[in-house]
Formats: sequence, structure tokens, C-alpha cells
Amino acid sequence: MTTPQQSENLIGLTAVDSDGGKVGKVGQVYLDDATGQPVWVTVSTGMLGNRQSFAPLYDSAVRNDQLVLAVPKQMVKDAPSVENDGHLDEAEISALYQHYAGHLDPSYGSGAGQSGDDDPAGRHAEDAVAGAAEGDAPARAEGYDTSGPVTDDAMTRSEERLRVGTENVQTGRARLRKYVVTETVTTTVPVSHEEVRLEREPITDDNRDAALSGADISEEEHEVVLHAERPVVAKETVPVERVRLSTDTVTGEQEVTEQVRKEQIDEPEVDGESGTDPQSRASDR
Repeated sequence: MTTPQQSENLIGLTAVDSDGGKVGKVGQVYLDDATGQPVWVTVSTGMLGNRQSFAPLYDSAVRNDQLVLAVPKQMVKDAPSVENDGHLDEAEISALYQHYAGHLDPSYGSGAGQSGDDDPAGRHAEDAVAGAAEGDAPARAEGYDTSGPVTDDAMTRSEERLRVGTENVQTGRARLRKYVVTETVTTTVPVSHEEVRLEREPITDDNRDAALSGADISEEEHEVVLHAERPVVAKETVPVERVRLSTDTVTGEQEVTEQVRKEQIDEPEVDGESGTDPQSRASDR
């Protein structure tokens, strides 16, 4: 069992489940208000680690700078959303116990919320009790904060910084498909043909013998074969181009809006006569 004095050493460890699956970084430790024992830790989960999920310390162990949880990784990620404000009310504790039912001993954290001063159950590790003398009421560690060791004269002010990255996700698919269409093509082809032309020539000395070679009066028939060109169509398949899909990366800007928290430190409040009013000091000058 982790003691209140050891709880600060859990902060910043990598939380894993019993199978070694990484869950996230331990952010804060919550104590049982009745027993003062560490009961819950917050673990950063989510894609950017900006969600704080509550996980029980029941049956957990520290090994090789890792906090080994007794609950599955997915169960931590699916834990109900609880405000990580340093306090757990009864409704929030009930929701966590109901979520982790079957993984916790029935008596685990049974004193939560039973303190006599009506403080909310599950106190933040910032209010951890350490260094009290045996037999005395537990005393709050002076100057304790979750981002560093116990100090005696200072506290650390922390704030969340927005870390924005990018991830490559699939947004769609582009398909290249070819199909066959039929279209009518009209073209002009020059063609030639033969036509009959009747030629007449007078009787001359050169053709007189050919003209008198036959009968004086007779019937005769001559025939000429006519020719013509006709279009002949043939088709052939030829490659005309190569087509492929490629992608271009276009860089633009997208505005991201997120809420971040930061701690503020009030002006010190001075009780009694030991303090000096600032206006009085100014007038004394």
C-alpha cells in the first residue's frame, strides 16, 4: 500500500495496466479523507493526453519507474468524466466505484467522505498528510505541491500549455475508372469512278482501212467495263495516353480553440498585528 509520504513519488510516473499496456502519465494523487491513504490517481489519456481519467490505486505497484495498475487500460480510458479540481464529492466517488465494480475490494476506500469537518471525500494530494508525530493528529505538509518535493518557503504555480500537433487521417478515396463508349465519327474520303464518254472521229486516210474492214451494213455491239472506288473502313486499336492518380499536398491553416487552466496566487492575507499594511509602509517613506 502506498503511504501518503510516498504518494508524491507517483506523480510523473507512467501508468500501465497488468499487461504492460501504456495508459498515460500520473498527474495527481487523491487521498481517502478518513484514512489519509492514497486511493485514486489521475492519468492523462486521450489522443493528445489532455484528458485526466481517474484510476484506483487498489492492488497497484511501482516497478521500474512505472505504476502498474490492477485495472485494464480501456477501463481507465472509459472512466466517467470527473472534474479534476482537487476534490471528489460523494456523487463522483459513487460513479467511480460503480465503474470499477468487480475490480475493487468492497472495503477499499470505505472511509471516503466520512470526515468530521465535512470536507469532500477523496482529498487532493496537495492536502496530503505527512511528517506528523506518532499519536498526534496528522498535520499538512508545509509548502507541498504536486509538481515538486516538499518545500519550506515556496509553492510552485503551474499552468496548462496548449500543445497542438497533427495526425494523418483518411478523409476519402479517389478512384480512377475507364469504360467504353461508342461515338459516331464522320470523315471525307476522296474516291474516283469511271464514266463513259462517246468519242467521234472523222474518216481520214489514217483510219479509212479500219472503217472499211467490216461489212457495209451490219449490227455490232461494243462493251466497256466501268470501275469505281468505294470507301473501305477498317479499325485498329492504338494507345493514345497513360493516365494515373497522384496526390498533391496543399498546406493551409486551421484554427484550434481549447480551454487551458492555470493557477493563480492571491496576494498574501496577513492575520493579526504581525503584518504591516502596505499603505502604511508607503506613507512611512
